[in-house]
Amino acid sequence: MPVKLYALSTCPYCRMTRKYLDESGIEYDVTEVDLLEGQDRDDVVAEVRRVSGGASFPVVIIGEEVIVGFNKKRIKELLDL
Repeated sequence: MPVKLYALSTCPYCRMTRKYLDESGIEYDVTEVDLLEGQDRDDVVAEVRRVSGGASFPVVIIGEEVIVGFNKKRIKELLDL
């Protein structure tokens, strides 16, 4: 199941999410939103708002499910860990 992470490089909850995914051996695609510039950043922020309903981070997308914030229990459930 594909896993996508939208994160900020300075966000402690984003780092906790990455650490949990890494330690669990989960492959995922990550976008560090605050490191983007110009139109790329605008496009990604618009995408995050569209899928999550806001601009809080991290945003984890597992299949069709969207998790806002570090929710270890929900990630574990969705990935059968």
